[in-house]
Amino acid sequence: MRFYSTNSPTNTVSAEEALFHSLPADKGLYMPTPLPKPGSAFFESIAGQSLADIGFVISKVFFGDEISENDLYEINQRAFPFDTPVVKLSDELGVLELFHGPSLAFKDVGARYMAAMMSHFSKHQDKEVHILVATSGDTGGAVAMGFHNVPGVRVSILYPSGRVSDLQEKQLTTLGGNVQAFEVDGLFDDCQAIVKQAFLDKELNNQLALSSANSINIFRLIPQGFYYVRAYGQVRDAGKPVVFSTPSGNFGNLSAGVLVQQMGLPVHHFVASTNLNQVVPSYIKTGVYSPMASVPTISNAMDVGAPSNFVRLSHLFDDQHESFRNNISGYYFDDEQTRQGMKRLYEQYDYVACPHTAIGIMGLQQYKQETDQSFVGVALATAHPAKFKPLVEEVIGKPVDVPERLAVMADKHKQSIQIGKEYESFREALLQTV
Repeated sequence: MRFYSTNSPTNTVSAEEALFHSLPADKGLYMPTPLPKPGSAFFESIAGQSLADIGFVISKVFFGDEISENDLYEINQRAFPFDTPVVKLSDELGVLELFHGPSLAFKDVGARYMAAMMSHFSKHQDKEVHILVATSGDTGGAVAMGFHNVPGVRVSILYPSGRVSDLQEKQLTTLGGNVQAFEVDGLFDDCQAIVKQAFLDKELNNQLALSSANSINIFRLIPQGFYYVRAYGQVRDAGKPVVFSTPSGNFGNLSAGVLVQQMGLPVHHFVASTNLNQVVPSYIKTGVYSPMASVPTISNAMDVGAPSNFVRLSHLFDDQHESFRNNISGYYFDDEQTRQGMKRLYEQYDYVACPHTAIGIMGLQQYKQETDQSFVGVALATAHPAKFKPLVEEVIGKPVDVPERLAVMADKHKQSIQIGKEYESFREALLQTV
Protein backbone atom coordinates (compact mmCIF):
# COMPACT_ATOMS: atom_id res chain seq x y z
CA MET A 1 0.00 0.00 0.00
CA ARG A 2 1.23 3.47 -0.92
CA PHE A 3 0.09 6.81 0.44
CA TYR A 4 0.04 10.13 -1.42
CA SER A 5 -0.17 13.69 -0.17
CA THR A 6 -3.33 15.63 -0.95
CA ASN A 7 -1.01 18.42 -2.15
CA SER A 8 1.16 16.14 -4.33
CA PRO A 9 -0.86 13.15 -5.61
CA THR A 10 1.99 11.89 -7.81
CA ASN A 11 4.42 11.51 -4.90
CA THR A 12 3.84 8.47 -2.70
CA VAL A 13 5.37 6.93 0.42
CA SER A 14 5.22 3.56 2.14
CA ALA A 15 2.81 2.66 4.93
CA GLU A 16 5.66 2.80 7.45
CA GLU A 17 6.63 6.29 6.30
CA ALA A 18 3.02 7.53 6.51
CA LEU A 19 2.64 6.01 9.97
CA PHE A 20 5.74 7.50 11.55
CA HIS A 21 5.96 10.76 9.54
CA SER A 22 2.30 11.63 9.59
CA LEU A 23 2.44 15.07 7.98
CA PRO A 24 3.98 15.37 4.50
CA ALA A 25 6.59 18.08 3.97
CA ASP A 26 4.26 19.83 1.49
CA LYS A 27 1.70 20.33 4.31
CA GLY A 28 -0.88 18.05 2.76
CA LEU A 29 -2.41 14.95 4.35
CA TYR A 30 -1.74 11.34 3.41
CA MET A 31 -4.36 9.25 1.60
CA PRO A 32 -4.14 5.60 0.46
CA THR A 33 -3.60 4.71 -3.19
CA PRO A 34 -5.13 2.81 -4.77
CA LEU A 35 -8.09 2.68 -2.41
CA PRO A 36 -8.51 -1.06 -1.67
CA LYS A 37 -11.89 -2.74 -1.90
CA PRO A 38 -12.62 -5.94 0.04
CA GLY A 39 -15.48 -6.84 -2.34
CA SER A 40 -19.26 -6.96 -1.98
CA ALA A 41 -19.19 -10.50 -0.58
CA PHE A 42 -17.34 -9.25 2.49
CA PHE A 43 -19.88 -6.51 3.24
CA GLU A 44 -22.71 -9.02 2.78
CA SER A 45 -21.18 -11.45 5.31
CA ILE A 46 -20.25 -9.18 8.22
CA ALA A 47 -23.26 -9.82 10.46
CA GLY A 48 -22.01 -11.30 13.70
CA GLN A 49 -18.35 -10.53 13.04
CA SER A 50 -16.46 -8.76 15.82
CA LEU A 51 -14.60 -5.48 15.49
CA ALA A 52 -11.31 -7.40 15.54
CA ASP A 53 -12.56 -9.80 12.82
CA ILE A 54 -13.58 -6.91 10.58
CA GLY A 55 -10.37 -5.03 11.27
CA PHE A 56 -8.35 -8.10 10.32
CA VAL A 57 -10.00 -8.45 6.89
CA ILE A 58 -9.73 -4.75 6.04
CA SER A 59 -6.15 -4.62 7.33
CA LYS A 60 -5.27 -7.44 4.94
CA VAL A 61 -6.52 -5.53 1.88
CA PHE A 62 -4.52 -2.50 3.02
CA PHE A 63 -1.32 -4.07 4.30
CA GLY A 64 -1.31 -7.74 3.27
CA ASP A 65 1.66 -7.19 0.97
CA GLU A 66 3.77 -5.70 3.78
CA ILE A 67 2.66 -7.40 6.99
CA SER A 68 2.12 -11.13 7.45
CA GLU A 69 -1.37 -12.48 8.02
CA ASN A 70 -0.38 -13.74 11.48
CA ASP A 71 0.97 -10.31 12.48
CA LEU A 72 -2.14 -8.54 11.19
CA TYR A 73 -4.31 -10.93 13.17
CA GLU A 74 -2.33 -10.23 16.34
CA ILE A 75 -2.41 -6.46 15.75
CA ASN A 76 -6.20 -6.44 15.56
CA GLN A 77 -6.68 -8.81 18.48
CA ARG A 78 -4.38 -6.65 20.61
CA ALA A 79 -6.06 -3.42 19.56
CA PHE A 80 -9.70 -4.47 19.95
CA PRO A 81 -10.47 -6.58 23.04
CA PHE A 82 -13.78 -4.65 23.27
CA ASP A 83 -16.88 -4.33 21.08
CA THR A 84 -18.76 -1.40 19.48
CA PRO A 85 -22.44 -2.37 19.88
CA VAL A 86 -25.43 -0.64 18.32
CA VAL A 87 -28.08 0.01 20.99
CA LYS A 88 -31.58 0.09 19.52
CA LEU A 89 -33.72 3.03 20.65
CA SER A 90 -36.52 2.43 18.11
CA ASP A 91 -37.07 0.49 14.89
CA GLU A 92 -35.38 3.24 12.90
CA LEU A 93 -32.92 4.69 15.42
CA GLY A 94 -29.82 3.14 16.91
CA VAL A 95 -26.81 4.40 18.84
CA LEU A 96 -23.36 3.06 18.00
CA GLU A 97 -21.63 3.00 21.37
CA LEU A 98 -17.94 3.64 20.85
CA PHE A 99 -17.01 4.11 24.50
CA HIS A 100 -16.36 0.55 25.63
CA GLY A 101 -12.57 0.82 25.34
CA PRO A 102 -10.18 1.71 28.18
CA SER A 103 -10.57 5.52 27.97
CA LEU A 104 -14.35 5.34 27.38
CA ALA A 105 -14.20 7.26 24.08
CA PHE A 106 -14.29 6.42 20.38
CA LYS A 107 -10.67 7.43 19.96
CA ASP A 108 -9.55 4.24 21.70
CA VAL A 109 -10.09 2.48 18.37
CA GLY A 110 -7.64 4.59 16.39
CA ALA A 111 -5.13 5.07 19.21
CA ARG A 112 -4.84 1.37 20.06
CA TYR A 113 -4.53 0.34 16.40
CA MET A 114 -1.81 2.95 15.86
CA ALA A 115 0.03 1.78 18.96
CA ALA A 116 -0.08 -1.84 17.77
CA MET A 117 1.11 -0.83 14.29
CA MET A 118 3.95 1.29 15.68
CA SER A 119 5.00 -1.55 17.94
CA HIS A 120 5.13 -3.83 14.90
CA PHE A 121 7.21 -1.44 12.79
CA SER A 122 9.37 -0.16 15.64
CA LYS A 123 12.02 -2.82 15.04
CA HIS A 124 12.87 -0.89 11.86
CA GLN A 125 13.37 2.40 13.72
CA ASP A 126 16.85 3.37 14.86
CA LYS A 127 15.71 5.75 17.61
CA GLU A 128 12.82 6.46 19.96
CA VAL A 129 9.60 7.71 18.34
CA HIS A 130 8.11 10.85 19.88
CA ILE A 131 4.33 11.17 19.52
CA LEU A 132 2.87 14.68 19.51
CA VAL A 133 -0.87 15.06 19.86
CA ALA A 134 -3.28 17.97 20.37
CA THR A 135 -6.58 17.23 22.09
CA SER A 136 -9.89 18.99 22.58
CA GLY A 137 -10.97 16.31 25.04
CA ASP A 138 -10.97 12.58 24.35
CA THR A 139 -7.97 12.14 22.05
CA GLY A 140 -5.54 12.84 24.89
CA GLY A 141 -6.86 10.14 27.19
CA ALA A 142 -7.10 7.55 24.41
CA VAL A 143 -3.57 8.23 23.17
CA ALA A 144 -2.16 8.33 26.71
CA MET A 145 -3.65 4.93 27.53
CA GLY A 146 -3.00 3.42 24.13
CA PHE A 147 0.72 4.31 24.13
CA HIS A 148 1.44 4.20 27.87
CA ASN A 149 4.69 2.29 28.43
CA VAL A 150 4.88 1.12 24.80
CA PRO A 151 8.62 0.43 24.28
CA GLY A 152 10.47 2.91 22.08
CA VAL A 153 7.73 5.56 22.24
CA ARG A 154 7.37 8.84 24.13
CA VAL A 155 4.13 10.86 24.11
CA SER A 156 3.55 14.60 24.48
CA ILE A 157 -0.07 15.75 24.71
CA LEU A 158 -1.14 19.39 24.28
CA TYR A 159 -4.54 20.45 25.60
CA PRO A 160 -6.29 23.83 26.10
CA SER A 161 -6.28 24.88 29.76
CA GLY A 162 -9.73 24.93 31.35
CA ARG A 163 -11.47 23.60 28.22
CA VAL A 164 -11.62 19.86 28.89
CA SER A 165 -13.72 18.12 31.54
CA ASP A 166 -12.10 17.26 34.87
CA LEU A 167 -12.10 13.52 34.17
CA GLN A 168 -10.79 14.03 30.64
CA GLU A 169 -7.93 16.07 32.10
CA LYS A 170 -7.16 13.40 34.69
CA GLN A 171 -6.96 10.74 31.98
CA LEU A 172 -4.25 12.57 30.08
CA THR A 173 -2.27 14.09 32.97
CA THR A 174 -1.96 11.31 35.56
CA LEU A 175 -0.34 8.30 33.87
CA GLY A 176 3.27 9.50 33.97
CA GLY A 177 5.94 7.21 32.59
CA ASN A 178 6.44 7.94 28.90
CA VAL A 179 3.44 10.32 28.76
CA GLN A 180 3.83 14.09 29.32
CA ALA A 181 0.97 16.63 29.22
CA PHE A 182 1.36 20.28 28.18
CA GLU A 183 -1.39 22.62 29.37
CA VAL A 184 -1.71 25.41 26.78
CA ASP A 185 -3.00 28.88 27.62
CA GLY A 186 -5.24 29.00 24.56
CA LEU A 187 -7.79 27.12 22.45
CA PHE A 188 -7.62 23.72 20.79
CA ASP A 189 -6.85 25.47 17.51
CA ASP A 190 -3.72 26.88 19.16
CA CYS A 191 -2.69 23.38 20.30
CA GLN A 192 -3.25 22.01 16.81
CA ALA A 193 -1.27 24.85 15.22
CA ILE A 194 1.68 24.14 17.56
CA VAL A 195 1.68 20.46 16.63
CA LYS A 196 1.56 21.18 12.91
CA GLN A 197 4.41 23.68 13.21
CA ALA A 198 6.48 21.15 15.14
CA PHE A 199 6.15 18.62 12.32
CA LEU A 200 7.48 21.20 9.87
CA ASP A 201 10.43 22.09 12.15
CA LYS A 202 13.26 20.13 10.48
CA GLU A 203 15.74 20.63 13.30
CA LEU A 204 13.28 19.39 15.92
CA ASN A 205 12.33 16.40 13.79
CA ASN A 206 15.94 15.43 13.36
CA GLN A 207 16.37 15.46 17.13
CA LEU A 208 13.17 13.71 18.18
CA ALA A 209 11.72 11.60 15.30
CA LEU A 210 8.28 13.18 15.69
CA SER A 211 5.03 11.43 14.78
CA SER A 212 1.36 12.25 15.33
CA ALA A 213 -1.57 10.42 16.87
CA ASN A 214 -4.07 13.10 15.86
CA SER A 215 -6.47 12.41 13.01
CA ILE A 216 -4.00 14.06 10.63
CA ASN A 217 -2.34 10.62 10.79
CA ILE A 218 -4.07 8.34 8.28
CA PHE A 219 -3.49 5.39 10.62
CA ARG A 220 -5.97 6.96 13.04
CA LEU A 221 -8.64 7.08 10.32
CA ILE A 222 -8.28 3.64 8.76
CA PRO A 223 -9.31 1.70 11.91
CA GLN A 224 -12.15 4.12 12.64
CA GLY A 225 -13.71 2.84 9.44
CA PHE A 226 -13.90 -0.62 11.03
CA TYR A 227 -16.72 0.34 13.41
CA TYR A 228 -18.89 1.76 10.61
CA VAL A 229 -18.64 -1.67 8.99
CA ARG A 230 -19.34 -3.39 12.32
CA ALA A 231 -22.41 -1.15 12.85
CA TYR A 232 -23.72 -1.83 9.36
CA GLY A 233 -23.48 -5.55 10.06
CA GLN A 234 -25.69 -5.08 13.13
CA VAL A 235 -28.53 -3.19 11.37
CA ARG A 236 -28.49 -4.44 7.75
CA ASP A 237 -31.13 -7.10 8.44
CA ALA A 238 -33.73 -4.34 8.76
CA GLY A 239 -33.65 -4.16 4.97
CA LYS A 240 -33.63 -0.37 4.85
CA PRO A 241 -31.04 2.19 3.73
CA VAL A 242 -28.53 3.05 6.48
CA VAL A 243 -27.71 6.64 7.46
CA PHE A 244 -24.89 7.49 9.87
CA SER A 245 -24.80 10.67 11.95
CA THR A 246 -21.33 11.58 13.22
CA PRO A 247 -20.66 14.19 15.94
CA SER A 248 -17.86 16.13 14.28
CA GLY A 249 -14.99 18.37 15.34
CA ASN A 250 -11.82 17.79 13.34
CA PHE A 251 -13.83 15.59 10.93
CA GLY A 252 -11.51 12.60 11.06
CA ASN A 253 -14.34 10.36 12.25
CA LEU A 254 -16.58 11.34 9.35
CA SER A 255 -13.69 11.03 6.89
CA ALA A 256 -13.23 7.44 8.05
CA GLY A 257 -16.87 6.70 7.32
CA VAL A 258 -16.68 8.16 3.82
CA LEU A 259 -13.47 6.22 3.22
CA VAL A 260 -15.14 2.84 3.88
CA GLN A 261 -18.20 3.93 1.91
CA GLN A 262 -15.95 4.44 -1.10
CA MET A 263 -14.38 1.04 -0.38
CA GLY A 264 -17.82 -0.50 -0.91
CA LEU A 265 -19.77 -0.20 2.35
CA PRO A 266 -23.35 0.59 1.18
CA VAL A 267 -24.01 3.68 3.30
CA HIS A 268 -26.99 5.65 2.01
CA HIS A 269 -26.02 9.02 3.52
CA PHE A 270 -23.98 10.73 6.23
CA VAL A 271 -24.95 13.53 8.61
CA ALA A 272 -22.27 15.87 9.95
CA SER A 273 -23.57 17.01 13.34
CA THR A 274 -21.76 19.86 15.08
CA ASN A 275 -22.09 22.50 17.75
CA LEU A 276 -21.70 26.23 17.09
CA ASN A 277 -18.41 25.49 15.34
CA GLN A 278 -20.43 25.02 12.16
CA VAL A 279 -17.78 25.54 9.47
CA VAL A 280 -18.63 22.35 7.55
CA PRO A 281 -22.45 22.55 7.79
CA SER A 282 -22.14 26.11 6.49
CA TYR A 283 -19.96 24.91 3.62
CA ILE A 284 -22.52 22.25 2.72
CA LYS A 285 -25.21 24.91 2.58
CA THR A 286 -23.29 27.68 0.78
CA GLY A 287 -20.35 26.07 -0.98
CA VAL A 288 -17.99 28.47 0.81
CA TYR A 289 -15.45 27.11 3.28
CA SER A 290 -14.58 29.75 5.89
CA PRO A 291 -12.53 28.58 8.89
CA MET A 292 -13.23 30.50 12.09
CA ALA A 293 -11.88 30.91 15.59
CA SER A 294 -13.27 28.06 17.65
CA VAL A 295 -16.21 28.77 19.96
CA PRO A 296 -16.20 27.15 23.44
CA THR A 297 -19.26 24.96 24.07
CA ILE A 298 -20.44 22.23 26.44
CA SER A 299 -19.58 19.69 23.72
CA ASN A 300 -15.91 20.63 23.98
CA ALA A 301 -14.43 17.79 21.91
CA MET A 302 -16.05 19.38 18.84
CA ASP A 303 -14.77 22.91 19.50
CA VAL A 304 -12.72 23.10 16.31
CA GLY A 305 -12.91 26.12 14.03
CA ALA A 306 -10.47 24.95 11.35
CA PRO A 307 -10.96 21.18 10.95
CA SER A 308 -7.85 19.53 9.52
CA ASN A 309 -9.72 16.73 7.79
CA PHE A 310 -11.91 18.96 5.66
CA VAL A 311 -9.23 18.62 2.99
CA ARG A 312 -9.57 14.83 3.10
CA LEU A 313 -13.36 14.99 2.74
CA SER A 314 -13.03 17.39 -0.17
CA HIS A 315 -10.44 15.14 -1.76
CA LEU A 316 -12.68 12.09 -1.43
CA PHE A 317 -15.35 14.00 -3.35
CA ASP A 318 -12.92 15.34 -5.98
CA ASP A 319 -13.29 18.87 -4.58
CA GLN A 320 -16.83 18.97 -5.93
CA HIS A 321 -19.28 20.76 -3.63
CA GLU A 322 -22.29 19.07 -5.25
CA SER A 323 -20.86 15.61 -4.67
CA PHE A 324 -20.04 16.56 -1.06
CA ARG A 325 -23.58 17.83 -0.48
CA ASN A 326 -25.19 14.79 -2.12
CA ASN A 327 -23.43 12.48 0.31
CA ILE A 328 -23.34 14.55 3.51
CA SER A 329 -25.92 16.77 5.21
CA GLY A 330 -24.87 19.13 7.99
CA TYR A 331 -26.64 20.48 11.07
CA TYR A 332 -25.45 22.39 14.11
CA PHE A 333 -26.88 23.05 17.57
CA ASP A 334 -26.18 25.53 20.36
CA ASP A 335 -25.70 24.65 24.02
CA GLU A 336 -29.34 25.13 25.00
CA GLN A 337 -30.52 22.92 22.15
CA THR A 338 -27.95 20.33 23.22
CA ARG A 339 -29.22 20.33 26.80
CA GLN A 340 -32.79 19.96 25.58
CA GLY A 341 -31.76 17.10 23.31
CA MET A 342 -30.02 15.28 26.16
CA LYS A 343 -33.11 15.67 28.31
CA ARG A 344 -35.48 14.45 25.57
CA LEU A 345 -33.35 11.36 24.99
CA TYR A 346 -33.54 10.48 28.66
CA GLU A 347 -37.28 11.12 28.95
CA GLN A 348 -38.26 9.42 25.68
CA TYR A 349 -35.84 6.50 25.51
CA ASP A 350 -34.38 6.27 29.04
CA TYR A 351 -31.01 6.79 27.36
CA VAL A 352 -28.25 8.82 29.00
CA ALA A 353 -26.06 10.60 26.46
CA CYS A 354 -23.06 12.88 26.60
CA PRO A 355 -23.53 16.23 24.80
CA HIS A 356 -21.64 15.04 21.69
CA THR A 357 -23.80 11.94 21.37
CA ALA A 358 -26.96 14.01 21.81
CA ILE A 359 -25.88 16.30 18.97
CA GLY A 360 -25.32 13.25 16.77
CA ILE A 361 -28.83 11.97 17.47
CA MET A 362 -30.38 15.42 16.96
CA GLY A 363 -28.66 15.73 13.59
CA LEU A 364 -30.13 12.41 12.55
CA GLN A 365 -33.59 13.48 13.70
CA GLN A 366 -33.27 16.77 11.81
CA TYR A 367 -32.30 14.95 8.64
CA LYS A 368 -35.31 12.64 9.07
CA GLN A 369 -37.67 15.61 9.39
CA GLU A 370 -36.29 17.31 6.30
CA THR A 371 -36.22 14.25 4.04
CA ASP A 372 -39.12 12.17 5.37
CA GLN A 373 -37.36 9.04 4.12
CA SER A 374 -37.58 5.57 5.57
CA PHE A 375 -34.16 4.46 6.78
CA VAL A 376 -32.27 3.03 9.72
CA GLY A 377 -30.38 5.86 11.39
CA VAL A 378 -27.26 5.16 13.44
CA ALA A 379 -25.84 7.97 15.57
CA LEU A 380 -22.31 7.59 16.87
CA ALA A 381 -22.02 7.77 20.68
CA THR A 382 -18.49 9.08 20.99
CA ALA A 383 -17.95 9.21 24.78
CA HIS A 384 -19.38 7.73 27.95
CA PRO A 385 -21.73 10.21 29.69
CA ALA A 386 -19.77 9.84 32.96
CA LYS A 387 -16.94 11.82 31.37
CA PHE A 388 -19.31 14.79 31.57
CA LYS A 389 -20.90 13.80 34.87
CA PRO A 390 -21.75 17.27 36.34
CA LEU A 391 -23.38 18.47 33.12
CA VAL A 392 -25.30 15.27 32.45
CA GLU A 393 -26.60 15.05 36.02
CA GLU A 394 -27.69 18.69 35.89
CA VAL A 395 -29.63 18.07 32.66
CA ILE A 396 -31.38 14.78 33.48
CA GLY A 397 -31.73 15.34 37.23
CA LYS A 398 -30.36 11.88 38.07
CA PRO A 399 -26.99 10.57 39.24
CA VAL A 400 -24.72 9.08 36.57
CA ASP A 401 -22.83 5.90 37.36
CA VAL A 402 -19.09 6.18 36.80
CA PRO A 403 -17.31 3.05 35.52
CA GLU A 404 -14.58 1.93 37.88
CA ARG A 405 -11.78 2.49 35.36
CA LEU A 406 -12.83 6.13 35.16
CA ALA A 407 -13.65 6.59 38.84
CA VAL A 408 -10.11 5.66 39.89
CA MET A 409 -8.85 8.73 38.02
CA ALA A 410 -10.72 11.19 40.23
CA ASP A 411 -8.25 11.14 43.13
CA LYS A 412 -5.07 11.04 41.05
CA HIS A 413 -2.75 14.04 41.02
CA LYS A 414 -2.61 16.05 37.82
CA GLN A 415 0.86 16.57 36.35
CA SER A 416 1.20 19.00 33.46
CA ILE A 417 3.60 21.63 32.13
CA GLN A 418 1.91 24.99 31.64
CA ILE A 419 2.92 26.87 28.50
CA GLY A 420 1.78 29.78 26.37
CA LYS A 421 0.13 29.38 22.99
CA GLU A 422 3.25 30.43 21.04
CA TYR A 423 5.21 27.68 19.31
CA GLU A 424 8.54 28.68 20.88
CA SER A 425 7.04 28.30 24.34
CA PHE A 426 6.22 24.67 23.58
CA ARG A 427 9.48 23.96 21.75
CA GLU A 428 11.55 25.15 24.69
CA ALA A 429 9.49 23.20 27.23
CA LEU A 430 9.55 20.04 25.10
CA LEU A 431 13.32 20.03 24.70
CA GLN A 432 13.70 20.34 28.46
CA THR A 433 11.79 17.07 28.94
CA VAL A 434 14.00 14.89 26.73
